[in-house]
Amino acid sequence: MNNETFKRHRTVRSFVLREGRITPAQQRAFAEHWTRFGIDYAGQRRDLDAVFGRRAPRVLEIGFGNGEALAWAGEHDPARDYLGIEVHRPGVGRLMNALATHDTRNVRIWNHDAVEVLRDEIPEAALDEARIWFPDPWPKKRHHKRRLIQPAFAELLATRVKPGGLLHLATDWPEYASHMQEVLASQPGWRLRAGESGESRRPEWRIETRFERRGLDLGHPVTDLLYDRVPPSPTVSTFLT
Repeated sequence: MNNETFKRHRTVRSFVLREGRITPAQQRAFAEHWTRFGIDYAGQRRDLDAVFGRRAPRVLEIGFGNGEALAWAGEHDPARDYLGIEVHRPGVGRLMNALATHDTRNVRIWNHDAVEVLRDEIPEAALDEARIWFPDPWPKKRHHKRRLIQPAFAELLATRVKPGGLLHLATDWPEYASHMQEVLASQPGWRLRAGESGESRRPEWRIETRFERRGLDLGHPVTDLLYDRVPPSPTVSTFLT
């Protein structure tokens, strides 16, 4: 992808910043733990080996919410390094408190917009896996343009996941699952993994979170979609044109 194309102004975001109430404990987490777990957005590519102090496979979770799944992954999979991106400060504070409690050493997080972090801070082919679990479905048709999973975003993400890597999507909105499949089917950098995706087929590495259980209690079927990163084709990027 052409780096100048990445720098174009992004006018439609996939979130509306509704902070809600941040607890005193979550607020203290920024003062006490941010220098340990946080990465300040600076708009430049990161040396991830330097960030973690080692070279290891890297997994990125985009929109980790309250951090429940990311905290579990970091604790139970110490051989890999985990990166997280979330815009909502209460969830970031909650995750940092959990990481500090368990003395987790392999998780770092951004409290910033996911597209800007991917575009500006994560090097090309730096990730072994990307996870986007239960992003905002924006169910109203007039809001579909706000959905995170769009062709330009899928194309950008493909430049950051190395060939042979994995993209794991999950949603409890069937219409959004169909939208995801339609978008990814148009991307030559991604190939749906046959036989391992579909409704109610949660892989063992994705724990069932409280958010997911709430959706299931409401009768929402959960869909997991697994995509392998295939070698890039020699086409010219149109990201954010």
